[in-house]
Parts: sequence; structure tokens; C-alpha cells
Amino acid sequence: MTDKKHILKSASIISLVTIVSRVLGYVRDQRITLLLGTTLTADSYFLAYRIPNIFRRLVAEGSMTASFIPVFTTYMREKSKEELWEFANRLFWTMALVVAVITVLGMVFSPIVVHTFTSSSGKSVSWDEAVTLNRIIFPYLFFIALAALAMGILNCFHTFGLPAATPVLLNLSIIVFSVGAVWHYFKEPAVSLAVGVLVGGVLQFLMQVPLLVQKGMRFNFGISFHHPGIRNVAQLMIPRFFGIGIGQINFFVDTYFVLAKGMPQGSLAALSVADRVMELVLGGYAIAVATAILPMMSHQAAANDYESLKKTLAFSVRIVAFITIPAALGLMILREPIIRVLFQHGQFVAESTRLTARALLYYAIGLPALASVKLVVPAFYSTRDTKTPVIVASISLVINILLNILFLEVFFKRVQNGGPALATALATFFDFFALFIIFRLRYGSMGTMQILRSFSKIFVCAGIMGVACWFGNYYTAFTVNSRFLVQLSVFAGLITGATVLYLLLAWVFRCREIEEVYGIAVRRRPAGESGYAEL
Repeated sequence: MTDKKHILKSASIISLVTIVSRVLGYVRDQRITLLLGTTLTADSYFLAYRIPNIFRRLVAEGSMTASFIPVFTTYMREKSKEELWEFANRLFWTMALVVAVITVLGMVFSPIVVHTFTSSSGKSVSWDEAVTLNRIIFPYLFFIALAALAMGILNCFHTFGLPAATPVLLNLSIIVFSVGAVWHYFKEPAVSLAVGVLVGGVLQFLMQVPLLVQKGMRFNFGISFHHPGIRNVAQLMIPRFFGIGIGQINFFVDTYFVLAKGMPQGSLAALSVADRVMELVLGGYAIAVATAILPMMSHQAAANDYESLKKTLAFSVRIVAFITIPAALGLMILREPIIRVLFQHGQFVAESTRLTARALLYYAIGLPALASVKLVVPAFYSTRDTKTPVIVASISLVINILLNILFLEVFFKRVQNGGPALATALATFFDFFALFIIFRLRYGSMGTMQILRSFSKIFVCAGIMGVACWFGNYYTAFTVNSRFLVQLSVFAGLITGATVLYLLLAWVFRCREIEEVYGIAVRRRPAGESGYAEL
């Protein structure tokens, strides 16, 4: 029960902070869509923002952080404080040098990079505008990479709240730069928004510095490519780099196909907004659990306690499924009301809502798999196995490309701009099942039958809730209400009613997950359990 409680406590802290961040993220996205809608300028802005974020995931939050945490936790167990912080300082400055070089190259060769993404488009985005915006945003990569390293260090000390709160500053910065009193000082709103991204990245790093110093970080200058710890991180990063690279190729593939000839104008903006809605759900709890369990599983792996590691993973998969399965169904059924209420203002018109709702429908199909992959992959990293996820991701990449071609060439009339989202969703299901099966074959029983029993109860409860959502949406005649306050009231009622109904059904069907969360909250075990159930 101690590990379960620790996961839930850490995840709850991260989740609470993340929800605040996501709410501000919604305000940010609402401001962006209000100013840009789904115009060519919007596509240019979202493209310019996507490119440095691909590199961010390659060198920072993806490969570096996941490779750094297992090594750092080993140093915490086996080395002195002096050796620990020497390693952290050397890695900080070495990484700063590498990312600075990438940043400069990205700014210099921005026209080539933008052209690579837009070469499939018949009408293309506003090319010159995209290059300008990309050059403004690209230095964001440097600061967010350092912020990711700081987050990794603090997470190893089980400090989750402050690092999870850093995106709040990014969102606030973009919101401030979206206000007319500020953006009027720039030649156009998109430029002001790009500057807001850069300022937000700087603040995300600076916010964590005082706590890092408190923990023992002194930022003593020193660059080393031969330090044993840095070499260990690099060895783990190489396959992870290719794995993240494959993930970013997927990201590139989706962008390439959504800008293909024949796609409606604003398809990239619609796909990006749908992805934001997905992140609101995913970041609310799934990513919070994933963030909390990686340091824990790394400590368990370092102690060769693989039984506890498997229990941690199985418990996390069940808890996240309990949240994401009904969320996915709700997003699919209420997709148009969600987009209309949240974003249909200003330049974001009814056609923008239809484009975005279609992308959200197909993205939502893959929500449970996407959330579960974020749990299974760290399990491999905690055991210092970064190769297996790369191999599986490579196959998933091929599946994604083939599905994108199929949906564009054969089923375009059916899926239209939702093709890239559906291809991603289906490829992610393959990713999860392949990784889960491999992990079970390698490390033994994980209580698969108990997980499946939990899933079956969750599906029943979510199914009943989904039927109720459909009838509620149909009989409230949501689409005929043009007044915003009426739409907002109906929307809030539907979401609240669906949530309450699902939780009541979960209690009636005695879903283990709701009993575990409640039992831990009141410091008692669920009925029939003593400690961890057998897995």
C-alpha cells in the first residue's frame, strides 16, 4: 500500500498543478484561435511552434530526461553528495553547449526546415511568415531543454509540484502577449504570440533554479564529454534518441500529410487544437502518473526489486485506464459541443469547429493506448533498456505511414482531415500491446487476467455513461442553441452528469480502482485485500 499511496499522492500533486496549467492552456489556445482562427497564418504559427518542439522532445524531455533519471538515482544510492552534484553540474553545462549549437543551426537553416514540412502542400502555409515565426520561437528550445533537466533532477528527489507548475508560466506569457495592448506593439498577432512562447521558455527554467540551489546544485562551470555519468547517460540516450526520433518522425508524418494537397485550409491548426484538447485529458492524470512512477521504478530497478516494479506498472495501467477510457468515449460523443464551447469565438468559426471536431474524434480513439504507452515505456527505461521501445516504435512508424497513405488515397472522403489523427491512434494501440506483451514475457506474470477483469468493468461503466451522453446531447438540442451562456450551461451539465454517473456505476460494479483510491485516501485497504493484491 505504501507504493500505491506514494504514486497516487505524487500523481495527485502533479495532476492538480497540471489541471491549473491546462486550464490556463485552454485560455491560451482560446486566445490564439480567437486571433488566428484556422487561417493560413494559424497554420504558419502552429508549424513554427511544432518544429522546435520536435527538437525539444529529441534532446530534452524525451531522450535526455528518461536516460538521466535512472543514472542519477543510481548516483544517489551509491555515490557521495560531492560526486552526485559534480555529475549534475557537468551534465548541465555540457547539455547547454550542445543545445545552444542546435538552436543556432535551427535559426540559420529555418527556411530549409520549414520547406521540408510544407513541400507536400498544394497551397502551402504562408511560407515567409512561417520562417520568421520559427526563428523567433527556436531559442525556446535552449531554455526548455535546461528546464527539462532541472525537472528531472527535482523529480529524483520526489519533488513534483514546482516542476509540474512551470508550464503555467508559459501559458501566462502567451496569454499576456495575446492581449491587444501588447500585440499592437508588434507587426501582427502571430509575431507577438511567438515572442510570448520564447519568454515563457525562459521563465520555465528560471523558476526552478532557486529550488535546485536549495537541493545542492551550484552550477559550477565545467564541460565534459568523458565524465562516467555523462557517458552512461549518452549510452542510454543513443537508442532512446532514435526512439524519440521515430516518434518525431511520426509527428513529422502527421504534419506532412495534414498539409497535403486536397486537405482543407486550416487542417494543421484544427489538428493542433484537437491535440490540445487531448493533452488536457492526458495531462490531467495520465502524464501525472507517468511522471511519478519513473523515479519510483528506477529506484526499484536499482534495488533489483522487479516484483515491486511490476506491481507499480500494473497498478498504474489500471488507474490510468479508469480515467482515460470514459474520457475517450466522452470526447468522441461530445466532440462538437466541446470544441464549440471552448473555441468557437472570433476568427474560429463554425467550419473551424467541424474540422477540429473531426480530428478530435479520431484522436480520442487512441487516448487509452497513448496514455498507457507513457507508462509502459518508462518501465523499460527504469531497467536501462532503451532499445526495445525503439524497435517497437520503428514498426509503429511504418504502420503510421502506411495508414496515412491509405486514408489519404482511399478513404479520404470518409476521414478527410482526421486521417493523420486516426493513423496515429491505431499505430499507438500496436505500440502499447507490443510493449506490454514483451515486458510480461521478459519479467513474468503481471496479473493480466486481473487487469482484463478491471478493463471489462470499466468498459461496461463507460459504455452506459456513453449512451447517457448521447441521449443527453440529442435531447438537449445543443446545436440549436446559439447563445453562448445557454451552450455553456448545457455543456457543463452534460459533463457533470456524465462524471457523476460513471463514478456511481464504478461504485455499483465494485471497480477495484475506485475502491483503491478511496481506501488509500482514508488510510484503509479495499475490501478483501492485504497490501498489494497478487499480480
